[in-house]
Amino acid sequence: MAEELSLLIDGATDYAIYMLDPDGLVTIWNRGAERIKGWPAAEIVGRHFSLFYPADEIATGQPQRDLDRADAQGRVEGESWRIRKDGSEFLAGVTLTALRDAAGTLRGFGKVVRDITDQKAAQTALTRREHHLRSILETVPDAMIVIDESGIIASFSAAAERLFGHERDHVVGQNVRMLMPDPDRRQHDTYLERYRATGVRQVIGQHRVVTAQHRDGTIFPVELSVGETLSGGQRIFTGFLRDLTQRHQTERELQDLQEEVLHVSRLSAMGTMASTLAHELNQPLTAIANYLETTRDMLAAPDVATIALVRDALDDAAGQALRAGEIVRRLREFVAHGVVQRRVEALGALVRDAAGLGLIGAPELGIHATIALGDGNDDVFVDRVQIQQVLVNLIRNAIQAMGVVEQRRLTIATGHQSPGWMTVSVTDTGRGIDPAMADRLFQAFASTKADGMGLGLSICRTIVEAHGGRIWMTPVDGGGSAFHFTLPRPIGDEQ
Repeated sequence: MAEELSLLIDGATDYAIYMLDPDGLVTIWNRGAERIKGWPAAEIVGRHFSLFYPADEIATGQPQRDLDRADAQGRVEGESWRIRKDGSEFLAGVTLTALRDAAGTLRGFGKVVRDITDQKAAQTALTRREHHLRSILETVPDAMIVIDESGIIASFSAAAERLFGHERDHVVGQNVRMLMPDPDRRQHDTYLERYRATGVRQVIGQHRVVTAQHRDGTIFPVELSVGETLSGGQRIFTGFLRDLTQRHQTERELQDLQEEVLHVSRLSAMGTMASTLAHELNQPLTAIANYLETTRDMLAAPDVATIALVRDALDDAAGQALRAGEIVRRLREFVAHGVVQRRVEALGALVRDAAGLGLIGAPELGIHATIALGDGNDDVFVDRVQIQQVLVNLIRNAIQAMGVVEQRRLTIATGHQSPGWMTVSVTDTGRGIDPAMADRLFQAFASTKADGMGLGLSICRTIVEAHGGRIWMTPVDGGGSAFHFTLPRPIGDEQ
């Protein structure tokens, strides 16, 4: 039996196992002790165990105090630094046990020592990383929530506390659906069951905008990102949430501001056309007055022939009234300040409408305008008033650019740019664009006009890009400029 015990002790090479007599002298020394501490049994048996302590502990009497404690308590455990034969130190996990015979007489001490330097270093590094990670998670602005595969909250960060108004202790152990408004609150468990059954990811690994519910009942938008991992064979889901309330409010304010800028731009464009508009409206109004005065005089002594002439004159007067009404209608629609609404529009009709407004007064300036519409289906998906604003702006710019040239030709053309897109071009024979300005044409406050604010083309670019298109300028051989922009076709209409 003693031989088997000796084999067992020597076989425990990861542990230094040795015995001391009541005075602390080494009496038994296993191979693990030789491997860990460096002394062979022949050199250490009979020597005092204080040899393994650092010098400062020997000076304070620590070895004897350890023996006294083991004698008094029966067994003591701890961690402390020990010395190898080569003088190097290692952190040891030590168990010291008092050995007594049947009569209770102290026969010596059994000691088990294990080198825990690497283990302790790994634990310290792990603890440091945990503290670092916890520090990051506690300070990161995004809220973090960890749930198990049943939806039970396992972790709730400080940012999540601030976001939802719940304290961590109140939500940990609760179902995460408590943080959701209906219908997600009612259906969330079903979402998890479906994922466990099918493995089809709907949210995991994606960014989604969802709604959350504050402790006070307020519902607010959040951006949600969910990751998945396995821990002990169980699925763990980690969600990061970012409050979008402020962003959505800012976007609404920017949209309102953009609409105001567009509205002011339209009013500004109308101001520059005021005199020509007055002239354009004066023609049909004057004609109506003349027709009515003539019919009044003709009805002084009516006969059958006179009645026929009066009828023709009244028809002409009605036509002129409709002409004036059409001009007013276009103005009202152009200046109207309404909500942006995109719908399918026939590009040709839209261009003709905008040209009728933008070209007011052009013939009197000696400008010859041509509208060249592309063949086939020319439907586009746009906000009609905004695209008319772009066209009117480009047309009025072209008219002004031709103020000092002899040949004044303006061409408005449409065509198929590429599958899914139409193109519109406004070309003039004016002075052209200074190459130094070409790269800055569409920037705000960049203007080629001495009295211009430089907002017109910038607003045009904003409108076109908001529709997903692009706008650019090309010089025309012989002088002049061509402005082009693209507009989207209705979805599925890509001829």
